[in-house]
Amino acid sequence: MQNNTDTQPQQHPISLYFKVWGLLFVLSSFSYLVDYLQYQGMLRWTLILVFMFLKAGLIVAVFMHMVWERIAFTLAILSPPLCILVLIALMASEASYTNLNRLIFFG
Repeated sequence: MQNNTDTQPQQHPISLYFKVWGLLFVLSSFSYLVDYLQYQGMLRWTLILVFMFLKAGLIVAVFMHMVWERIAFTLAILSPPLCILVLIALMASEASYTNLNRLIFFG
């Protein structure tokens, strides 16, 4: 006979969601602070991207329940965007190479 606790859905404490919401608010404040303090150049874009990836990771992990999923399901969800990012990086490097060659030979 099967135990009823095996079929019960897992409940997560509401405090976890409030803590993540607070952390998202703090990270958003930091990203706005980057613009307010008028950082320029690579430091600005690095900070903005770091805060963006941290916020996206928190949203995916907690609000989309990826933390509690099996590894196979997580990989099935996260591997296609990672493959797309790799292909975008390859296209960007090829574009830079093509642009450099055009500047050398035609410029």
